[in-house]
Amino acid sequence: QTRLGGEARAGNVAGAFAVRKRNDRIRHILLVDDVFTTGATTSECLRTLRAALPEDVRISVATLAFVAE
Repeated sequence: QTRLGGEARAGNVAGAFAVRKRNDRIRHILLVDDVFTTGATTSECLRTLRAALPEDVRISVATLAFVAE
């Protein structure tokens, strides 16, 4: 991912994530990404989680580094 532009990164991770087992007791998820560059990975993870989980599940995101391009 590091050598790709924003559009290429988004295309590279499209459909890359899946929810294997749904648990209806989940109320809050913390999604951790080691580096937030274009947001492609985080966005695709969020899209996958939103599609698989009930609307009332909160999703928070934490990142450890930010790269300004």
